[in-house]
Amino acid sequence: MYELSKQFRFEAAHTLQRAVDAEPSRRIHGHSYRAEVVLRGVPDPQTGMMIDLGQLARMIEEVRDGLDHRFLDEVADLGPATMENLASWIWRKLVGGCPSLFRVTVYRDSEGDTCSYFGPDAGLPPVNAAAPNTKV
Repeated sequence: MYELSKQFRFEAAHTLQRAVDAEPSRRIHGHSYRAEVVLRGVPDPQTGMMIDLGQLARMIEEVRDGLDHRFLDEVADLGPATMENLASWIWRKLVGGCPSLFRVTVYRDSEGDTCSYFGPDAGLPPVNAAAPNTKV
């Protein structure tokens, strides 16, 4: 089993409705972001690769172009420009071409913030599943 990762950076502006620091967040402001895309799997025996890095770079560049120097409030299908929504948006844009996609992490290095997304079903208990160590 291998993990292969590639990072990219983007700059973007947004507004955000929130309770803490509400007034500055409602004004248009920007951040420098870094994102990491992680694939997990076994290389193809003929090519020795999980994915051609050139192909991955092209897919990531399309995603980056959709975010870099954009007003995130206007990005289709993103929703509020939270780190959580950025990570899942990047996932949705890549998963079709990267079947071994394992994790997308978004960083705001200047603030020390990180958010990782593992896909819609990763590690979630079934709906209505009993919590561990509880009697049903």
